[in-house]
Amino acid sequence: MNEKSLIDPIRLQTWEAKYREDTTGWDRGSSSPALAHWLQRMPQGRILVPGCGHGHEISELVRSGRFVTAIDIAPTPVMRLTARLHEEGLHATVIQADLLNWEPEQPFDAIYEQTCLCALDPGHWAEYESRLARWLRPGGRLHALFMQTGREGGPPFHCALPRMHELFDTARWQWPQEPGIEVPHPNGLKELGFVLERR
Repeated sequence: MNEKSLIDPIRLQTWEAKYREDTTGWDRGSSSPALAHWLQRMPQGRILVPGCGHGHEISELVRSGRFVTAIDIAPTPVMRLTARLHEEGLHATVIQADLLNWEPEQPFDAIYEQTCLCALDPGHWAEYESRLARWLRPGGRLHALFMQTGREGGPPFHCALPRMHELFDTARWQWPQEPGIEVPHPNGLKELGFVLERR
């Protein structure tokens, strides 16, 4: 495990407690069907998985030949993911860091955003979107799953599609013409999946 940048102690305590208490309502407990849908068309090269948590998708991404960087603020999921990859004989860069402080050494070819946005307080969404754009190379792709809770509060927070279009506006992101995929979630909710291209 590598440590990078400063970690906000309050955020660290909040997320570490959620993982230790197993109150991570956005975690489906397995790899998302969306990854299987996207994997063949996902760019080869460097892939970032922000807010990776238990990192159910990391092994599949590594086995497909991608060079994966997985990041989470909490030490518990980072340690668990690191140990699992070692047991499986796989290599990924697994980092404990606060994403709202962290910067990569070079941009990525794609980002797999499944659980980070809906786990962040909406007050941090604009800053997070700006960082996603900065972390991607021009033409890079954001594979995003937007959690649909239909209710106030969280996490997970409701990622209403009109709000997502405002957040990921067309000045910086190209939205696909085809409708997104609908992915049922084991907690009874659903996610809407879209692949956005960084302009």
